[in-house]
Amino acid sequence: MKRLLFATIVLLAAVLAIAQTAKTVRVDVTEDKAGAEPVHFLGVVGHWTVVQEGGKNVLMEDGRVWKKNEPSGGLADKARAIYGSRHEEFIDNVKAFAYFPYAVAQGVDDFQNGEIAMRFQLIDGSLDRCAGILFNLKPNGDYLAVRFNGMEDNLVLWTFNKGQRRFVKRGPEDRPLKLKEWYTMKIAVHGTKLEGYLNGEKLLEYALSEPVSGKVGVWSKTDSVVYYDDFTVSQ
Repeated sequence: MKRLLFATIVLLAAVLAIAQTAKTVRVDVTEDKAGAEPVHFLGVVGHWTVVQEGGKNVLMEDGRVWKKNEPSGGLADKARAIYGSRHEEFIDNVKAFAYFPYAVAQGVDDFQNGEIAMRFQLIDGSLDRCAGILFNLKPNGDYLAVRFNGMEDNLVLWTFNKGQRRFVKRGPEDRPLKLKEWYTMKIAVHGTKLEGYLNGEKLLEYALSEPVSGKVGVWSKTDSVVYYDDFTVSQ
């Protein structure tokens, strides 16, 4: 009986320690001003604004005003805000990715292990209808992204490295989504193991070449118009 009681106490202590160690950060634009640039996301590339949808503020990437040679207004200031004196290389690589808008979540300095989740709504887009989770963002502008493309109906992992975009892994099953409806996306990272989920269904699994470490955010492509909400990071 004493052994059972002792084992139970040890187990409860372990569970409590894990619960205390785990940390969830929610990044949203609820308190930001509608019609203005977001405060809680830093739009590095693209045209990011806060809009109202269903009576609440959400984040929007508006690809309709995307221009090839204008990746973002005030790019140098935003790069400096993220990486300080190391921002020059960051800017050079960001310009090479001008077709791929992204915004960095504030308050998450270094994501290494855990989960990143969000809700998204595909609104419009003639070239693309893409929404994604950006992670492993480095001081030189390199990053990884898991995205859903409403033109292809699939979940895909891409790498962006030194000005080169490279396809890594596509989920084996297509999942068509309707426009202007909310859906969920999540990635789970444990060491080098990556999993990608769409609406709670695991569609992507991949062994990364090395552990991740960097900033995180939301991602899009070319003329996509997308709403984002409920961005959470648990680690």
